[in-house]
Amino acid sequence: MARDRSIGAPREYRPQTNLVRGGLARSAFDETSEALYLTSGYVYKTPEEAEAAFKGENAHFVYSRYANPTVAMFEERLRLLEGAEVCRATASGMATVFASIMCQVKAGDRVVASRALFGSCQYIVAEVLPRYGVQTELVDGRDQDAWKTALADGATCVFVESPSNPTLEIIDLPALAKLTRAAGARLIVDNVFATPLQQQPLALGADIVVYSATKHIDGQGRTLGGAILSSRSFHDEYLQAFLRHTGPALSPFNAWVLLKGLETLELRVSRHSANAAELAQFLEGQAGIRQVLYPGLASHPQADLARRQMSGSGSIVAIELEGGKAQAFRVLKALELIDISNNLGDAKSLVTHPATTTHQRLTPEDRAALGITDGLIRLSVGLEDVEDLKEDLARAIKES
Repeated sequence: MARDRSIGAPREYRPQTNLVRGGLARSAFDETSEALYLTSGYVYKTPEEAEAAFKGENAHFVYSRYANPTVAMFEERLRLLEGAEVCRATASGMATVFASIMCQVKAGDRVVASRALFGSCQYIVAEVLPRYGVQTELVDGRDQDAWKTALADGATCVFVESPSNPTLEIIDLPALAKLTRAAGARLIVDNVFATPLQQQPLALGADIVVYSATKHIDGQGRTLGGAILSSRSFHDEYLQAFLRHTGPALSPFNAWVLLKGLETLELRVSRHSANAAELAQFLEGQAGIRQVLYPGLASHPQADLARRQMSGSGSIVAIELEGGKAQAFRVLKALELIDISNNLGDAKSLVTHPATTTHQRLTPEDRAALGITDGLIRLSVGLEDVEDLKEDLARAIKES
C-alpha cells in the first residue's frame, strides 16, 4: 500500500513530535530529510488542469510566490505547533508585521498599538500607516485604562509585542483581547520573545500571531524568515490575496533551513531559558547594575502576569548599568565570549545597546518613556555553559 504523501500529520501528535514530523510530505523518492524544491514554477498535464489550479479548484502548485512544497511543509509544521487554522510564511519577520496589518486596513481605519515596540514595528505604525490615511495611536500597553480610552472609538486592529523588545514589558493578553473584540477589532500579537513553546496567544484570545522565524525558530543565525498564523476566515478574506499580489514570499531554501530549526526548537528554547534565568539571578547581585529585567525574576514589575500567561520566561535579559552609555560601551568592548549583535534567539549569546542600534531612530524623550536608557543593554542568552557566561559578564562589568 502506498504511503500517504499529503502535507500534514496523519493524526494528532504531541508538540515535540510535530516539531520533528509535522507537515512532512515525502516525494516519490522517500527521502528521510524534507525535500528542497528550488523551483519558481510548475507544469501541468493539460490546460484544464492549469485552469483549475488558477481557480483554486485543485491542490496543484501554481507559482512559488504563491506557494511551494518546502515552504508549505514549514507552514504546516508551525501551524500544528501553534494550534492555528492557517500559517503563512514570509521572507522576514518585518514582512509578517507589515502584511498582517496592511492586508486589513484602508484609509480612515484606526490601528492602536502598544508603544513598547521594536524600532521597525514602531516605524510601520507611527510613520508608514499614516501615509496611507490610517489613523494610529500608541498607548502604554501595561495600562488597561489607556487601552479602554484608546479603543472607545473603535479600531480595525490592535498590535502588541509581549514580552516587548527590549524592556520585556508584559501585556495582559486575555484582558486586551476582550477590549479588542468589544471595539470590533482584531488583536495581533508579536510572540517572538516567548516563542510558540512558552506562550500561546491564540489560546489567550489573540486573532493573529506573528513571528520573526529568523530568531529562535532558525536559532543559529543562518537565514531570514517570518510567519503569520490566523483563522481560516481571516486568511481567506484578507491575507491570502495580499501575500499573493505583493510578493513577500519565503524562499524554499530558507524554509528548508527553518524546518530543520523547528526540529530542535524545544531543546534549544529550554536551554536558552534555563541559562537566562540563572544568569538573570546572578546579575541581580552584581555591583554597577541598576536593575535587571527578566520575566522570571520576582523583581520584574509584572512577574505575576508573566507566570499566568507564559510557561517559561524566555532567553532575553535586559540590564541597566549605572554608568550610562559610557559604561555600557565599556562593558560591550570588554566582553570576550559574548558577541555584539542586534540579532537574538541565537545559539551564541549576543548583546546590543538598544539606544544606539535597534531603537536609535526614536527621540531621547520617547526612549526615556519606554525605559530605554543609555545604560540599558539587551542580552540574548545562548546555549553556552552558563558558568562561562557568568564569568564573561562579571569580568566585563568589573572592568567597566
